[in-house]
Amino acid sequence: MRMQSILVTLLLTVSLAYYIYLPELPSAIQEPWKLMLVDAGFRTFTHLSFGLQWLGLGHHMDLLRASLEGFDSLGKLLESTWVLPSDVRVTITAFDSVPVRIYEPPVGGEDQLRRAVMFLHGGGWALGSVKVGAYDSISRLISDQLNAVVVSVDYRLYPEVQFPMQYLDCLSAAKHFLSPEVLAGYAVDPQRVAVSGDSAGGNLAAAIAQGISTDDSVSVKFSVQALIYPVLQALDFHTPSYQQNHDVPIVQRSTMVQYWLQYLGADHSLFPVLMANNHSSLQQSAITPEIRARVDWTTLLPPRLRKTYKPVTVETGHADVKEVPALLDVRAMPLLADPLILGKCPRAYILTVDDILRDDGLMYGRRLQDAGVTVTIDHYDGAFHGCFSFSFWPTRFDVGWRALMGYINWLQDNL
Repeated sequence: MRMQSILVTLLLTVSLAYYIYLPELPSAIQEPWKLMLVDAGFRTFTHLSFGLQWLGLGHHMDLLRASLEGFDSLGKLLESTWVLPSDVRVTITAFDSVPVRIYEPPVGGEDQLRRAVMFLHGGGWALGSVKVGAYDSISRLISDQLNAVVVSVDYRLYPEVQFPMQYLDCLSAAKHFLSPEVLAGYAVDPQRVAVSGDSAGGNLAAAIAQGISTDDSVSVKFSVQALIYPVLQALDFHTPSYQQNHDVPIVQRSTMVQYWLQYLGADHSLFPVLMANNHSSLQQSAITPEIRARVDWTTLLPPRLRKTYKPVTVETGHADVKEVPALLDVRAMPLLADPLILGKCPRAYILTVDDILRDDGLMYGRRLQDAGVTVTIDHYDGAFHGCFSFSFWPTRFDVGWRALMGYINWLQDNL
C-alpha cells in the first residue's frame, strides 16, 4: 500500500510538472517559473470555463471572465496598502450611455487644470474589467502619480457584442469626454489629454486616436496616444515576433487568432486558415499591394529583428476576405490606416515586450514616424505580454512594475 501511495504521488508530481513547465520559454524571460505558474493558472481557468459551458452553465467567456475577476478581487483585498493611494476619488458614471469610472487625485481643482488619461483595458475584446483587480489599481496609480483625471471605459465585451461595438463604445465615451464643457467640469487642461490602452485596449486606443484626429466635429483632440503591447493587425500571423514567440505566455498565436475571430464575428472554422495566413493569400484582390506594404515587416522592421525569418505568404488561399468581416477595416486594424490619417495622429508612446505582438507595435511606430509623427518606442527585454496586469500582489513581477513606472514617467514628461 505504501509503495502504491508513493507511485501515485510521483505520477501526480510528474504530471503537474509537465502541465506547468514550458520548454520553449525564451531564456531572456524574467522570473520564468512564476510566469509558468501564472500561465498554468490561466489555462486551468480556461479549461474549467469550457467544462462549465459543456454543462450548460453559460458561455465559456462569461465564465472565464467571472473567474478571473474573482481572483483579481481576492488579490485586491490582500494588496499592500502602500502601493495603492487611498485618497484618489472614484466616481462611477456614464459618458453618452457608456459606463466609465473616473479617478480624480486630491490635488488640483478649479484654479489648477490637470492632465487626463482615457484608459482602455485589454483582454482580447472579451475579458478584463475596470471595476476590480489590476486595471483599477493601474488607474489609481496613474491618477495619483500624474495628478491626472483618469477615465477608465467599461466598454461592452464579447460575447455580448462584436466589432464594431467595442470601438463605438470607446469612441462615444471619448467624444463625450473631449467636449470642452465636460473637460472644464473635471478641471482638465484640453491641451493635455491622452488616450491609452494595453493589448486589445491598445488596439482601441490607436483606432480612437485616428478617429478623433480626423473628425472635424471634435474641437479638442488627444495630445498623446500611449499604446502598451498593442494588437494592430490580423493579416499576418507570421511576423518575426509571431514566429519567435508563438507559444510564449500569456497570449500565444492560437489565442490571438481565436480572439480575432470572436471580435470580428467570423466563423471558428476559419481558425486553421488564419493560423496559416491563408486568409491573406496573394489571390485576395481586395488586399492590394498598397495595403500589403502597410504590414510588410521585411521593410518596416530593422534587420536585427528580421534575422533569418521568412515571410509566410500563400499564393492560393482557402478563404475569401469577405468571410472575415472587417478584416480590412482600419477601425479594427489601425496598422492599415492611410498615411494621411496617420499624419494627423498625436505623438505616440509604444511599449513593446518579448511577445507575439512586438512587431505590430514596432511597425506602427515606423509608419507613424514616416507620416511625420513623433514616436517613442520603449522595449522591455525579458518582459511578457500582460506584464502591466502583473505589477501587483499576488502576481507581481518586477519587470511588470518597471514597465508600468516607465510608462507613467514618460507621461509625466510628455503629457
